[in-house]
Amino acid sequence: MNYVSQIVFSLVLIAGIGYFAANVKRLIRNIRLGRAIDRTDQKSERWKTMILIALGQQKMVVRPIAGILHIIVYVGFIIINIEVVEIIIDGLFGTHRVLSFLGGFYDFLIGSFEILAVLVIVAVVVFWIRRNIIKLKRFFFSEMKGWPKSDANIILYFELVLMVLFLTMNGADYSLQQLGSEHYSQAGAFPVSQFLSSILTPLGESSLILVERTAWWLHIVGILIFLNYLYYSKHLHILLAFPNTWFSDLSPQGQINNMESVTNEVKLMMDPDADPYAATGDGDQDVEKFGASDVSDLHWVQLMNAYSCTECGRCTSECPASQTGKKLSPRKIMMDTRDRLEEVGKNIETNNGVFKDDGKQLLDDYITREELWACTTCNACVQACPVNISPMSIIVDMRRYLVMEQSAAPTELNNMMTNIENNAAPWPYNQMDRLNWRDE
Repeated sequence: MNYVSQIVFSLVLIAGIGYFAANVKRLIRNIRLGRAIDRTDQKSERWKTMILIALGQQKMVVRPIAGILHIIVYVGFIIINIEVVEIIIDGLFGTHRVLSFLGGFYDFLIGSFEILAVLVIVAVVVFWIRRNIIKLKRFFFSEMKGWPKSDANIILYFELVLMVLFLTMNGADYSLQQLGSEHYSQAGAFPVSQFLSSILTPLGESSLILVERTAWWLHIVGILIFLNYLYYSKHLHILLAFPNTWFSDLSPQGQINNMESVTNEVKLMMDPDADPYAATGDGDQDVEKFGASDVSDLHWVQLMNAYSCTECGRCTSECPASQTGKKLSPRKIMMDTRDRLEEVGKNIETNNGVFKDDGKQLLDDYITREELWACTTCNACVQACPVNISPMSIIVDMRRYLVMEQSAAPTELNNMMTNIENNAAPWPYNQMDRLNWRDE
């Protein structure tokens, strides 16, 4: 019977990890649809940024209550799942608490896991209350209806159930140890689950074994389901926060990058000795398109940003355009980019690895021009993001497409650019008259 259990466990583990690997492959393929960009400079600064922001949760604690609770859930959930290593070994080899040979250190680990589990449960309940009873405004923008709202609650239920299963498994194990049951030798400290013994022990040995085994199986299967659910959830940032912060833009936030092709062309125009007919492409290739109208026009870090979005809404709550009632929501920009990227990825899968034009694009079909032109490029969204996402970079690239490819800038902006070209100032005054205001 034990061999059957080991075989079943092996099959479940292979299926869970195999499906996860397929999702990771799909994720990497979609991200690679973006343009190339080199983000390997300043390596020491990148490591520092990743450690402080992704690991140290530096930006989360700007809002102390949510930040501290998030750290509890994040650290608790990760540390508690160290026990998954033991569960996997036990499942594959038919052992029970195989790491108990660590003695006092093992007792410390299990005891710490239990205390963290309780803290995670408390934090999850508070998060659920904030989202569903208090109903914080940033969780109820138009883009948070339907699946995004359900997804946020599903992940909370997942975490709650997994922690309860963990404590139930330990509680039954502790009761069986006290009864001296076979295979349940004294191992571990149970500062929380021991209080369940008064409820569980009266069930009897056979029922206790059933409870312990059921909780054990549900816990590990739940972990595997959770792992594979991440791809379809905003909680994909659990995996992507680290590379996303490492590859984030380290330029000063007030600096907007110039397009290399335009810069080269301007330099060519200003060089009296240059060949006016020389190619001026990005790198070694001629530029075919200015800016971005679809996800394939964005660079791969921007696409990874879209998958890394936590949908926390801090960017939108800090956005001055959003605060004044404009249609723009930086969070929606990232969610729309991810949704379009997923649509393109499914198109490629359906057509055997080749994208077939579906008559859609990110511009207009997902993100409206009204949203793009509402942005003040203040970088408040970038500053607020807990994982260094830059919605503004996508907005700027799509604006560039509208201006440079379609000449579709708003009238006010066209007038300003015409005045700059003719008068070297945004106002419609002749250069000779620019200082006449002094006379008044």
